[in-house]
Amino acid sequence: MTITLYDTHAREKRVFTPADPNRVTMYVCGPTVYNHAHIGNFRAAVVFDLLFRVLRQAFGHDAVVYARNFTDIDDKIISASKEQNAPIEEITHKYAEIYKEETAALNVLEPSFEPRATGFIEEMQALVSTLIDKGAAYIAAENVLFDVNSFDEYGSLARLNRDDMVAGARVEVAPYKRDPADFVLWKPSSDDEPGWVAPASWGLAGRGRPGWHLECSAMIKGVLGETIDIHGGGQDLRFPHHENEIAQSMCANDGAPLARYWLHNGFLRMGDEKMSKSLGNIVLPKELLTRWHGEVLRWALLSAHYRQPLEWTDELIQQSKRQLDRFYRLLAEVPTAPAVDAPPPSIVLALEDDLNTPEAFAGLHELRDIAQQLDGDARRAAISRLKAAGELLGFFGEDPAIWFQAPGGEGEMSAADIQARLVARAEARQAKDFAKADQIRDELTRAGIVIEDGPDGASWRRA
Repeated sequence: MTITLYDTHAREKRVFTPADPNRVTMYVCGPTVYNHAHIGNFRAAVVFDLLFRVLRQAFGHDAVVYARNFTDIDDKIISASKEQNAPIEEITHKYAEIYKEETAALNVLEPSFEPRATGFIEEMQALVSTLIDKGAAYIAAENVLFDVNSFDEYGSLARLNRDDMVAGARVEVAPYKRDPADFVLWKPSSDDEPGWVAPASWGLAGRGRPGWHLECSAMIKGVLGETIDIHGGGQDLRFPHHENEIAQSMCANDGAPLARYWLHNGFLRMGDEKMSKSLGNIVLPKELLTRWHGEVLRWALLSAHYRQPLEWTDELIQQSKRQLDRFYRLLAEVPTAPAVDAPPPSIVLALEDDLNTPEAFAGLHELRDIAQQLDGDARRAAISRLKAAGELLGFFGEDPAIWFQAPGGEGEMSAADIQARLVARAEARQAKDFAKADQIRDELTRAGIVIEDGPDGASWRRA
């Protein structure tokens, strides 16, 4: 068993060796909960859920500790609260719950911890006090700022030149900063904004709130420890967010690294641009899940290697549905196939090679093809191996009968509508109005619905 992961900081694939194999730690930056997350945000959730599964397969379920946070204090959240005239707590609770429901629909396992930023204010203030005491932070215009020149390794993750870092950080080049790249650790809050009283030693006049970068460093240390094994997130977080996390954490912790491995997933793209709220080219899971089963979206998100960009198209989703249909047709033959102890080595080896999902998917197809060539107990055993492989990847968790009743595209007839028509058909047959019964059956057939009459009544599935 050898897991290799591409470490963004080292710019190479490295054999993964945790500091403690009995407590493997991973942290992934979660959503800022002020609105619906778009499907591009869910690529990280699905990718690192897969890594969570692979690590648990390798080290044991109880040995892997995974934290994914919620940012529940942020300028965007404050703006949403004002626009909607609703309490911040109401907005953040609502969208955090929606995010959890939608990730669950994509077969994303619950992390070990889901810390919220507002639960770690004391830890954040303690971290800032340490940075001030060590000379790595300073106070100016009621702000506490990190001094990037106090950290010689600043920029080592992103490897950008100074001009690019300042531009990429999109920071305010304020006259009170010692360096344009210095970033805010703590900023003042107005009377109508949420805020907390800072320690008296800072000498600030009023209440304030944390900067975005500070939050993750405090939550990581509070939940997982000073140095963790893996830190993950989207490619767009490398700079400035992860770069700033590294700087403030290492300065506060006497040079101890924040993470031993850094992993970043590629963007989802719509045409020539990455998917983002600011560009207005977003697709929401809440809309997609009305038309597609969550496993279809998961398959689509994992269809390309996680570090590569992924073009999000209707054809990608349709192709993902067709591929999963082929597996579920086979699984329907033996819905209660006996479980096996472990997934096939070919699938495990592919995933242990930096989550090579294209190779793992090819392995799934090969397992299916082998099973189709077998009979009897051998066929049942092959299907069991296929189910075990799917479980590791987060697939094949649905009852096949339900799978083929799930929506499979835009404009498809809903299950409730289909069931209502079947009831009308049964009533027509009971009344010996066979012309009407045949008419309903023909309408359903044209809509892509296959009707199967049996001794217990009619059942249906999508063609």
